[in-house]
Order: sequence, then structure tokens, then C-alpha cells
Amino acid sequence: MNRKSPVWKILGNLDVAVAAVTLIVLIILTFGGVIMRYVIGRPLTWLEEVQLACMVWIVFAAAGAAFRTGNHVAIEMVVEAFPKKLQKVMDYVIGLVVVLVIGYLFIQSIGFIRLFISSGRSTSMLGIPYALIYGIAPVSYILMLVSYFYSVATGVKSEAKEAVEGE
Repeated sequence: MNRKSPVWKILGNLDVAVAAVTLIVLIILTFGGVIMRYVIGRPLTWLEEVQLACMVWIVFAAAGAAFRTGNHVAIEMVVEAFPKKLQKVMDYVIGLVVVLVIGYLFIQSIGFIRLFISSGRSTSMLGIPYALIYGIAPVSYILMLVSYFYSVATGVKSEAKEAVEGE
């Protein structure tokens, strides 16, 4: 498949699309909730549960995209103070730490999902299973790893690093 094809671009940015749609739903529901509470006087009692689910999905869905675009928070000032050879070593150490932390979080998220499934725990008003709300976490961790390796392979740099190098 051609990497410049529209299908490839859509698949490559599916996480961004999911986060964007979820954000739109969150904004519409929150706006509707304000109207219902303060204009009509009938608050939507279930709204908080849906807002929680939306926020979780937005954060996890967009995390991989942050890796791909170099927009994760990074404190590069310390590493850049080292000599060039040590900077290379630090890049490998940081990469190893990133992979280990994401791997650990992936394993832990599987445990939490299993716990939610076995307990049948769900939200109190709408009965949304917590396994569904937090089920995006393991998928997101896999996408984060894929996006991290993609960013390393393609040489994606953070915006701060690009700004400094552009001067």
C-alpha cells in the first residue's frame, strides 16, 4: 500500500480521529449540560460519568500521536548540557526507560481490565462497564510503543529542539 494514500493517512491518524471525535462529544455534552442545568433547571445527572469516559479516551487516544509528533513533555536542557557522545548514550538510556515504563504500564493495565471484567464493576448511573472506559489503555500503550519507535526511526524531534536548531 502506498504510504501517501488517503487510506494510509487515515489509518496512521486513527488515534487522533478517535480523540477528536471524543473531544467533540465531550464539548457538546458539557455545553448541553450547562444549558440543562442553568437555563432549563434540569441537570443531567449522568453527565459526569460520560465526561469521565470521554476524558480518559481523549488522553489515551492522543498519547501515541504525541509520540509521533514529538509533542510529549521533555526536559531536554539537562541532556543538552552533556558532551555530544554522552548525549547519544543518554538518548539510548531514555529510550530504554520509555520502553520499560510503557511496557510496565501495559502489563498493569491488563491486570486492571481483568479486575474490572471479573468484578463486573460499572458506573452507578448509566452502568457503563469500567472495562470499557479503561479498555483503551492497553491499546494505547501498544500504539505509544509503535509511535515511539516510528518517531525514533524517522528522526522526529520535539518542537523545542527544532526551534533551537533552527536559530
